[in-house]
Amino acid sequence: MTARPAPLWTPRRDARAATRLGRFLDRLESDHGVELLDHEAAWRWSIDHLAEFWRSLSDEFEIAFSAPPAHVLAGGPMPDVTWFPGAELNYAQQVLAAPGVADTAPIVWSLSQSREPVVLTLGDVRREVAACRAGLARLGIGRGDRVAGYVPNIAESFVALLATASLGAVWSSCAPEFGTRSVLDRFAQIEPSVLFVVDGYRYGDKAVDRVEEVAAIRAGLPSVRHTVVLPYLEQDPGRVPGAIGWDVLLGGADEARLEFEQVPFDHPLYVLFSSGTTGLPKAIVHGHGGITLEHAKQLGLYGDLQPGDRFFWFSTTGWMMWNYLASGPMVGASIVSFDGDPGHHGVDGLWRMAADLGVTFFGTSAPFLMACRKAGLRPGKSFDLRALRTIGSTGAPLPPEGFEWVYDAVSADVLLSSVSGGTDVCTAFVGGSPLTPVRAGEISCRYLGCAVAAFDPDGHPVVGEQGELVITEPMPSMPVGFWGDADGSRYRAAYFEDFPGVWRHGDWITIAADGTCVISGRSDSTLNRGGVRLGTSDFYAAVEELPEVADSLVVHLDDAGDGVGELLLFIRLAPEAVLDDDLRARIAAALRTQLSPRHVPDRIEAVPAVPRTLSGKKLEVPVKRILAGMPADQAASRGALVDPGALDVFERLAAERR
Repeated sequence: MTARPAPLWTPRRDARAATRLGRFLDRLESDHGVELLDHEAAWRWSIDHLAEFWRSLSDEFEIAFSAPPAHVLAGGPMPDVTWFPGAELNYAQQVLAAPGVADTAPIVWSLSQSREPVVLTLGDVRREVAACRAGLARLGIGRGDRVAGYVPNIAESFVALLATASLGAVWSSCAPEFGTRSVLDRFAQIEPSVLFVVDGYRYGDKAVDRVEEVAAIRAGLPSVRHTVVLPYLEQDPGRVPGAIGWDVLLGGADEARLEFEQVPFDHPLYVLFSSGTTGLPKAIVHGHGGITLEHAKQLGLYGDLQPGDRFFWFSTTGWMMWNYLASGPMVGASIVSFDGDPGHHGVDGLWRMAADLGVTFFGTSAPFLMACRKAGLRPGKSFDLRALRTIGSTGAPLPPEGFEWVYDAVSADVLLSSVSGGTDVCTAFVGGSPLTPVRAGEISCRYLGCAVAAFDPDGHPVVGEQGELVITEPMPSMPVGFWGDADGSRYRAAYFEDFPGVWRHGDWITIAADGTCVISGRSDSTLNRGGVRLGTSDFYAAVEELPEVADSLVVHLDDAGDGVGELLLFIRLAPEAVLDDDLRARIAAALRTQLSPRHVPDRIEAVPAVPRTLSGKKLEVPVKRILAGMPADQAASRGALVDPGALDVFERLAAERR
């Protein structure tokens, strides 16, 4: 981070007064007698005064504690901490409070390729949550019971989540794209009593029937006592024998009362699962209080979302961004969901949707933005995006070219927030801010209350050089634990084994003196050439810039005594492209010129598909393990992949190498 690029975007002059984040910092100054001249100063104060910060945040968002906390934070070191002991609340109550929103105002815009759009007002959602809650209670669901959803990102899924939470029951979901084995690997761990399902869905021109998969999932979950079907593909609940129809479950909606079970701060709200690329996915338990506080902070302060805003993030129910999206009404924003193929009617389909609905916050992934750039799109010229204030990007580091494309082709006035965090905390640690400039390739700041640092291998903090991303102080949305991990040993091993008392996240990060940072990729997929550690994000940016390369994956096979090892590049070719000597030479030249000679691969192979999880992440580590001799079915869970057959070519290559 030696040569700093000039800002692509700078905060407006009155940002301190015009944004909720700025006004919150002013209140911190007044209430605590401190001087917070900029965001970095505020971040340092928040880390040094965790209890005061989080108490102030709970006051800012009027968290509805039905029983007040004795204090903010107890115990330590991590992970042995307790947040807001004695407090009681309910996440669903906080979401449905929807401050500043009238009962008659739209709060959910549910778009789908499988049916016509569904728009629900706040009053509609409250009535449906009350009815769904009553229906679940009739089925015997109460505090602590598990409810699972094999459902798409549609309005009913949002209602079912809130109804489950209102009872103090525990929600978990998988997208219907998941294979049967992957669903069972997840849901069998938590033993749900009720299962929500769909009969199928449409993706592009294709109708995808899931009736057989639903039958197999039900057969593999003996804990399930009741199945509720959302007729989606054929609009016929009878297609799932023995299931209860959604309308039947919600029968008597007008008489149902909207109530909220008050639960302790760390009472389980939902279980999210890791990608499951190796072994069983981790069943990560998140609590009512931690998610409520953290999402209020992120959406209200950093998203600057408020009543009248329309908040969109492209996601499925199998990715944490769906849970994040669901919290939008907590700060008065309506949410926009989309189910189907976003590129069915052209790569610009989501931009068209954003223009049609007046989306103010457009959340997506770095690969999507780079694909739009590669396709030569100019959404700002093609569509009326004047309502758009913020673009969120996650899932992978966004290369500098992606930043430049947004400001050139979408809008010069939009705040581009490249964020990074994870399922483990159901939020972001670092990202953009309405008070900090945006520079190409950089993440603008560390978020308040997130003690992000870079550690060298000996556990010492470093500034201005690459290190392990760690969290040195607790966060309320760190997991309550892993499901079934009674003694906490698996939880400790996952995050606290390398640096006791410190959370190791598994990313490479470089933090500058002013708090801006760059994430270089996963630390467990590092390219280690002759002792020099290389992240993968810059590598992909250089390779995928070439028009012949549609996607790529790089792995480094460990040193075999020569101190260098072997660097292997796999590419999915664009239509009509051929991997010949000329393309190989141009790939090598691009890497040598843009990065360094160390980045030039020893071997380049064309593959039919780059293996990705359903949330879009490349499987670098599993591919490395397969090439080292591990059977593919042990290295990764195929049902968690976009293309389960994408691993086959690597097994063949591994056999050839042997």
